Amino acid sequence: MARQIVFSTKAAKPPASYSQAVKAGGLVFVSGTGPTDPATGAFAGPSVQEQTRQCLKNIEAILEEAGSSLDKVVSATVILADEDDFAGMNEEWLKWFPVDPPARQGAKLPVKVPGLKISIAAIAEA
Repeated sequence: MARQIVFSTKAAKPPASYSQAVKAGGLVFVSGTGPTDPATGAFAGPSVQEQTRQCLKNIEAILEEAGSSLDKVVSATVILADEDDFAGMNEEWLKWFPVDPPARQGAKLPVKVPGLKISIAAIAEA
């Protein structure tokens, strides 16, 4: 089965070293997506809630471009710069996935980027 590179102008542009997402085998694999507002190129707000919201907006746009949606997300990886932001991230997360949430795992960002609190990767049904 062929793989398809997915790109949405409604989400932040990724670095040249990876794609926003790849659609293959009936799934959409969304790369780690940061809280960059595609309209301004800046990180959304200083709070982890604002940044979580922007990450999910970006993922939503990428999934829509791929013909999928947030309600088809089966797994997500949440990567935080600071473990103390977990509660705030989870507060916003529950607004987006109030019932039957996807499987989820967490990790710590391996690099420090000034102002970046969170990145989220996801896998969804196509």
